[in-house]
Amino acid sequence: MSRIDETIDFIPVRIAVLTVSDTRGLAEDRSGDVLVARIAEAGHFLAARSIIRDERGEIADQLRDWCADPEIDVVISTGGTGLTGRDVTVEAHRDVYEKEIDAFGTVFTIVSMQKIGTSAVQSRATAGVAQGTYLFALPGSPGACKDAWDEILIKQLDYRHKPCNFVEIMPRLDEHQRRK
Repeated sequence: MSRIDETIDFIPVRIAVLTVSDTRGLAEDRSGDVLVARIAEAGHFLAARSIIRDERGEIADQLRDWCADPEIDVVISTGGTGLTGRDVTVEAHRDVYEKEIDAFGTVFTIVSMQKIGTSAVQSRATAGVAQGTYLFALPGSPGACKDAWDEILIKQLDYRHKPCNFVEIMPRLDEHQRRK
């Protein structure tokens, strides 16, 4: 079973938060606020925060910019993962991914089922890796952001989490680009 090995030092990561919304500004960004608070409480660093419209190209461009920034290890987006015509965050993420973390969506669905039952089928939460940066796309509700962080990300973004975690393999995410 998973556990935190207290004999190992915590390694903070630098996380950017992207809210995707046509209607919200920073003052109304409750989901972004949830993520920012949890990032700080866990001991990580907020590297950047932005709000962007539900436009596939703009979302993908922002993700690419942050992936190219050596001061950002992880990007968490919130919003635009539903089924409506304006929900294009998942497509934008997949435009950027080099590798998709398929099990993230499955585990998020399992967590969501425990909270909201079969309504969990309407989420298209996803995750992947690009340019050595982890990318996570979460639904736009504060509850979904809490669930994703509290049940998945807080553990996987903690170097002390056993038997394995995302942080321990972070230095090897872009090793294919360094090979000759």
